[in-house]
Amino acid sequence: MGDLVRFLIEFLLYGNKDAVQWVGYTEDESKWRQYKVVIVPCGQLGQRLVMPDLAEPRPERLGDTWVVRTDLVYNSFFFISGAEEVLVSERDEHNRFLARHSLLGRDSRLMTPLIDEYGRMLLRLLGLPMPEEGLKAVYLTHDVDSIARYRHPKGFLGALKRGHLQRALAAVRDIKQDPDYTFPWLMKQDAMLTGTPFPVYPLYFIKDTMGYGFDYPQYDLDGHDFHFLAFKIMRRGGQIGWHSSYYNVFSKKPNVAINYSHHRSHYLRCSLDWLEKISHQGVMHDYSMGFPDQAGFRLQTSRPVQWINPYTYEVTTMVLHPLLLMDVTLSEERYMGLNKEDAMTVSRQIIDKTRQMGGELSLLWHNSNLGEDTYHRELYPALLQYIQTIA
Repeated sequence: MGDLVRFLIEFLLYGNKDAVQWVGYTEDESKWRQYKVVIVPCGQLGQRLVMPDLAEPRPERLGDTWVVRTDLVYNSFFFISGAEEVLVSERDEHNRFLARHSLLGRDSRLMTPLIDEYGRMLLRLLGLPMPEEGLKAVYLTHDVDSIARYRHPKGFLGALKRGHLQRALAAVRDIKQDPDYTFPWLMKQDAMLTGTPFPVYPLYFIKDTMGYGFDYPQYDLDGHDFHFLAFKIMRRGGQIGWHSSYYNVFSKKPNVAINYSHHRSHYLRCSLDWLEKISHQGVMHDYSMGFPDQAGFRLQTSRPVQWINPYTYEVTTMVLHPLLLMDVTLSEERYMGLNKEDAMTVSRQIIDKTRQMGGELSLLWHNSNLGEDTYHRELYPALLQYIQTIA
């Protein structure tokens, strides 16, 4: 457990390796005077999984040592690893662990990254400077569930049934007329953040599934439409990641345009078993860690962190990038069901908190969710403008 404890304390201290030696993690009071800060363990790390005690830490001064009796180390492990999914069996119809199943959602704790708050408290107790405020990176991610709505047989037939023949014919003649082909608009919006002091990564997640059930439709990765899109993405400096199937985490047929080391699961169906599998398949960066039904800090940190396997306690090489905001989470009635003004308010709160904590911001806006029946064509550029103003 020594390496795991050191990893967690170093993460709490925002990567300050030198300061780790000043923080003890022990119940043995005879050793406390060796440290500037002691975190008293609850006795569970490496033994069994239990729900964390989220009582507000109240440091006590004992001689020259600060003693913290809330187990910040175990609590950090609990959220980074996703251990709660082992303890709670509730899932939705897509077998997803939701905010409403979690103590975070039930207690409205998703708007503040608790682990980052812990870390800043420890740095204050150690007399060390606070991490600089500001966004360290922004990931503008887009899940490409559909390249075009009408340029495949089933989609075209559906248009006929709904009386949209002229729209479908226009899309068949020119993909730019298809309602789902909003990529030029998205790229133009994403370019708004060019020149900001933090790195910006436009990232498009592409499916390579069998195309049935919840994976429908699967576009032709050897076809002109995908090649045209891939060329446009890469020419504009974007990256192409892997959007794994609803049904499994295996690639149907690896495609040279897709960087399989960057991953997001379709429908955010990324259970612990899936994380375990993809961590052994060469995935180095996962962007699935957000609750579908609630915006905020699912991992209780705004910073990228190596996933810890809660079954084996192994610190893996796969980095989790917390997903903080998703379009459908904000707007759909089955999730938060916010109007545009309230969605903007919630989004700004999360962006401000991420900036305050010196974290990275990861957004998800779908290319196929920008129609007249949503407010996202207005909300998305408004959010990017806000990010630009606080840069």
